[in-house]
Amino acid sequence: MLIGAMMLAAATAAAYAGWASHTLQLYFAPAVLALAAVTSRMKVKLPEINGNMSVNLPFLLAAIVNLSAAEAIVIACVSTAVQCWPRKNAKFNPQQMTFNLSMMAFASSMASLLFHAQWLTRMQWNSITPGLVLVTATLFVGQTVPVAAIVALSEGKSARKTWRNLAQLSFPYYVVSAGVAAMVEAVSSHLEWKSALVVFSVMYGIYRSYQLYFGKTAETPRTEPLARGAATGA
Repeated sequence: MLIGAMMLAAATAAAYAGWASHTLQLYFAPAVLALAAVTSRMKVKLPEINGNMSVNLPFLLAAIVNLSAAEAIVIACVSTAVQCWPRKNAKFNPQQMTFNLSMMAFASSMASLLFHAQWLTRMQWNSITPGLVLVTATLFVGQTVPVAAIVALSEGKSARKTWRNLAQLSFPYYVVSAGVAAMVEAVSSHLEWKSALVVFSVMYGIYRSYQLYFGKTAETPRTEPLARGAATGA
């Protein structure tokens, strides 16, 4: 029922966001898509939570802020599919993939609709700094709440406690990603396409830091997660 509700919400939000999209950008969008897909495979397993976190969030933020809603949704879904695609000899889980794609489509749709809303434009809340804060907060809630709910249902845990643990682990990453995206927006007019390479280098460093930190954390055996790979930013 939860997966079905997530699919319905995603389809509705994505259809409306796509209809309300502004001009497409045929050159910048493929570059962001490629970098988001590559960094989506750089993921670390979160302790105490059956889920992974990848480092593609700054590119998802850049897509929402700079591209149309349709382009942002496509980038979010493609990078999520790449992130969740099982490694060699691993079993493919269609329910897991469906849930993750629906969650990311819904979260990115809502973030894009809010950022491009006319009433926020009049209030100047869609400028770089306030807009990134709003988009990041929307993605944070739109990703962590569904993941906590599906993990709690599949494992019989408390949804509130699961979300609190997930939020504590991932919140610093969202803050850092928003800061990186803001810096890129500030220097993009000077560095142009080179800014994407700078972001890639920074996110790889963050990935290695998280990998080393969480690698030292003792983990207890768990069953196969339904929401594996969903705790991202994709």
